[in-house]
Amino acid sequence: MHINGYFDLQFEAVREAFADLFNNPQERGAALCVQVAGETVVDLWAGHADKDGNEPWHSDTLANLFSCTKTFTAVTALQLVGEGKLNLDVPVARYWPEFAAAGKERITLRQLLSHQAGLPAIHASLPGEALYDWQAMTAALAAEEPWWTPGQGHGYAPITYGWLVGELLRRVDGRGAGESIVARTARPLGLDFHVGLADEEFHRVAHIARGKGSMGDAAAQRLLRCMMSEPNALSTRAFTNPPSVMTSTNKPEWRRMQQPAANGHGTARSLAGFYSGLLDGRLLEPDLLAELTREHCRGEDRTLLTSTRFGLGCMLDQPGVANATYGLGEKAFGHPGAGGSIGFADPERELGFGFVTNTLGPYVLMDPRAQGLAQVVGSCL
Repeated sequence: MHINGYFDLQFEAVREAFADLFNNPQERGAALCVQVAGETVVDLWAGHADKDGNEPWHSDTLANLFSCTKTFTAVTALQLVGEGKLNLDVPVARYWPEFAAAGKERITLRQLLSHQAGLPAIHASLPGEALYDWQAMTAALAAEEPWWTPGQGHGYAPITYGWLVGELLRRVDGRGAGESIVARTARPLGLDFHVGLADEEFHRVAHIARGKGSMGDAAAQRLLRCMMSEPNALSTRAFTNPPSVMTSTNKPEWRRMQQPAANGHGTARSLAGFYSGLLDGRLLEPDLLAELTREHCRGEDRTLLTSTRFGLGCMLDQPGVANATYGLGEKAFGHPGAGGSIGFADPERELGFGFVTNTLGPYVLMDPRAQGLAQVVGSCL
């Protein structure tokens, strides 16, 4: 496999580890970027971007980053907190009056961002087309009753997070949630990152497909068993209601919409650059960065059925939990995306890391491919 791009000679082992990924015939295309103290030390890409293996992965190929998008969304919300337009600890209903229904009158932005609000899923079955109807989804969530008492436990909100936080952004920033996020995070840093992709950019997007032959780790198998056998369970509803959530990745409607939980599109370079921008203070003031990265909850996740640890819109490292560590320092923070893409920062090493792939793995939290690459980066440092 021909590996394209740049690497500092100190990181030659990283280039070799990246090349080794393609010894697996399942691996289709991927990119890796690592920045240290704001300097790019690794920027690699290889493989194919299309479904049939005819179109090579280019330096500007975009990937659906799935839940890597969530931290961009949280940073945008925290910027609005810094401007006094939002407050972490007042009721969401102050900005969104309809949200007070069904026992949600005291839920705060802090609880939404840290997955403690009890709203990871919608009880009532929704049609597939609701996924693309912002008003229908926000109305459903405004009427929804929490699955547990808000603040008493946590459960990851894989897709509802986007409408919940995005509606607040829309109401207080006066533009679409994706427009707000890109204007406040990507544009100031010059990042090739999009939430709501323009049609003229579609030709750059990698076709996403699942790898075959692996069932993943115990956490992945536990979640799959639940989803296959309990159609009304919280975990099942969180990922399959609307039912189009799991089947829309390559559709034009998915790419176009502004769903700030899961449909950000970007490059590995954009992920590494975002986390470098957080570390050097270009996106958040120190007190707000401390809030973003402070532990708000940890333990058994009601949705993912495995141990998670959250700040505000970011997943914090759990060094002793195999599927929940980024593979570097214990102060690392960031967010994995479904199937293997990941972006994170290691403040102790001043490191921003981005890995993207169009070959979806079966893991629930951290993908072993990214973990392995990060560990090699650490050894080079």
